[in-house]
Amino acid sequence: MRIATYNVEWFATLFDRNNQLIDDNSWSRRYDVTKSQQIAALGTVFKALDADAIMIIEAPDSSRFQSGEQALENFARHFGLRQNKALIGFENHTQQEIALLYDPLKMQVSHDPQGTEEDAKIPSFDTSFRIDVDVDSEPEDIVFSKPPLEVAVTPKGGAPFRLIGVHAKSKAPHGARNKHEEVQISIANRRKQLAQCIWLRQRVDAHLAAGDSMIVLGDFNDGPGLDEYEKLFGRSGIEIVLGQSKAQELRLHDPNARALMAPRRVATPASARFYNHTTKTYLNALLDYVMVSDDLMRQASPQWKIWHPFDNPVCFNEDALCKALLTASDHFPVTVDFALSTLPLSNSS
Repeated sequence: MRIATYNVEWFATLFDRNNQLIDDNSWSRRYDVTKSQQIAALGTVFKALDADAIMIIEAPDSSRFQSGEQALENFARHFGLRQNKALIGFENHTQQEIALLYDPLKMQVSHDPQGTEEDAKIPSFDTSFRIDVDVDSEPEDIVFSKPPLEVAVTPKGGAPFRLIGVHAKSKAPHGARNKHEEVQISIANRRKQLAQCIWLRQRVDAHLAAGDSMIVLGDFNDGPGLDEYEKLFGRSGIEIVLGQSKAQELRLHDPNARALMAPRRVATPASARFYNHTTKTYLNALLDYVMVSDDLMRQASPQWKIWHPFDNPVCFNEDALCKALLTASDHFPVTVDFALSTLPLSNSS
């Protein structure tokens, strides 16, 4: 089975109010890319991925005006994708949903959120989480602008497992007017991002205690050693979600994250590529992860792949795919393949 995560930049703007693709030569929100070009590129990428389920970050908007699920299913129908059913959990107000596009012949899925608003320890992801993030002895209310998507998966011919799709708080200092504000906003955003990761890790701990096999995946806007502010807090949000300080059986695993934490890094994996207007160069960063529970790591032989157009030889050598990856989004897909038949039985799914 292949599971993927893919952050599609401004996917929502490719659809009209009737959830139909705007397949014309008007400009997309991607720089110097038309809607038609981005749509064609996305079709090429999704076909090449050939994943059984794709956790889409920044999926089309769901609101009283539009249906993100219908938009994605129309997209799948347009390209004849076998991943032709969509699932969205808690809707948000950012026009950037978290959605699962999946092959219904390979699995049954359901939105299965845990916790409640009254659960003070691990509340539901569409509510708030109280934690003292600025060390002033007064807890703050932390919320997800994009609540994680919790999915119960029953694959055909395999044991159930759980997916949690994540789009964590961005640490970028948007709105800063000077260096002082940039520092203030960056630190405040990092505190919120870490708090979200602590909240998420508590949900992971609950699932592991229940014996659930699980995969946590998406865009965490973070990585070990990614910025200088990490030194103020001692660890990254990624290390918190992975459970690096916990016993082996309670950890999540992602070799790309582990490569960043190695004391001597020769090559740094990257899943996103951004243009720096100040230096006139491109910045590569690892922001997208697929983390698997220890039971899957031991028994399902997972294999990871970042579909980077330059760093992955297969993507680089296929000219059409290489160009499509660069045109479709500023992030690149990350996949994990695992042996379905060896999945352990989950205790509570």
